[in-house]
Amino acid sequence: MNNKILLILLFSISIVFGQEIKLPGTTPPGVIIFHSPNKTKKFIGSPSLLILPNGNYLASHDLFGPNVKRAETFIYRSKDKGSTWQLISNLKDQFWSNLFFHKGTLYIMGTTKEYGFVVIRKSTDNGQTWTTPSNKRTGLLLDDGEYHTAPVPVVVYDGRIWRSMEDRNPPTDWGKYFRTFAMSAPENSDLLDANNWETTNRLSYDQSWPGSAWLEGNIVITPQDYLWNILRNHTETGEKAAVVKIGLTGKVVTFDPENGFIDFPGGSVKFTIRYDSLSNKYISLVNHIPDRFKGGNPERTRNTLALISSDDLISWKVNNIVLQDPSVSNVGFQYIDFQFEGDDIIFVSRTSYFENDGRATSQHDANYFTFHRITDFRLLIK
Repeated sequence: MNNKILLILLFSISIVFGQEIKLPGTTPPGVIIFHSPNKTKKFIGSPSLLILPNGNYLASHDLFGPNVKRAETFIYRSKDKGSTWQLISNLKDQFWSNLFFHKGTLYIMGTTKEYGFVVIRKSTDNGQTWTTPSNKRTGLLLDDGEYHTAPVPVVVYDGRIWRSMEDRNPPTDWGKYFRTFAMSAPENSDLLDANNWETTNRLSYDQSWPGSAWLEGNIVITPQDYLWNILRNHTETGEKAAVVKIGLTGKVVTFDPENGFIDFPGGSVKFTIRYDSLSNKYISLVNHIPDRFKGGNPERTRNTLALISSDDLISWKVNNIVLQDPSVSNVGFQYIDFQFEGDDIIFVSRTSYFENDGRATSQHDANYFTFHRITDFRLLIK
């Protein structure tokens, strides 16, 4: 059997079993939505993905790095299930943002810049044009500090729409002074009006706890119908997450350090948790660290992407290795955002990968924005 036939067979097997296998060469796996060459020193950040009611896909990202002079988010559309993508808009002063659809309207929510103000915009033409958050009535929600976030899920619960957020207080260092809190607004209210939003108290990370920071939380509804915020936990093991509980009034968040840290594969790198109503399981795509890659910096071990699931949000199982590359230093499939589509999961990745000239980016500084599909994913989580 020649090499070409073998590669075709490997690719066919990967599709049948819902996996993507990296083929030899300098092109990353998946569909390339955008490539920012490593030499530009402008790196891909904040991947977000959404399926519109008309079946089109929207994907967004921002750019970071020493040559980025102004925060900007770029939005792409696919009309052919992710095979091809077109840039349809770019938003100045929009950063660390997620797309979501609510009550018939498309929104994007994040910050104005790195450690900027909290803003939200809406679009009534499926992402072609957007409102401008110029004041408290038009989407400028919080302008009293330095805020941090990422593309994280929004959840509707008990008549309100919820999202996790952090501020940095005092405004110095990465992670150490991040305070986690939740924002919410009545689900039928004008989401661009800051007066409709409430925030909980803000919790600091105690430096006596294992690890040094929490960030990029996921608001989830538990099987017992409570509201939790499950956060990335910056630890030396990389396999923990923190569970912050939102009180019944929706105004107070609490954390129990004795029981609040849970085993979570890849918990030191940003992850998204979504609930699949057909399997009754919670799903995530994470930077799990297999035994053969342990021993390095867990927060920078991003060369393996795993599908994991849980029945109760506490016990998590690694079901399938979706993407993997032997290079820990140069390859990263990271900051995954995903959506369910029928029997499949579609996802976008901030991907660090080798380039045609042979030079490699670091695993953190992503040079590709890529789209992927896991077929028949429920067969993998049984």
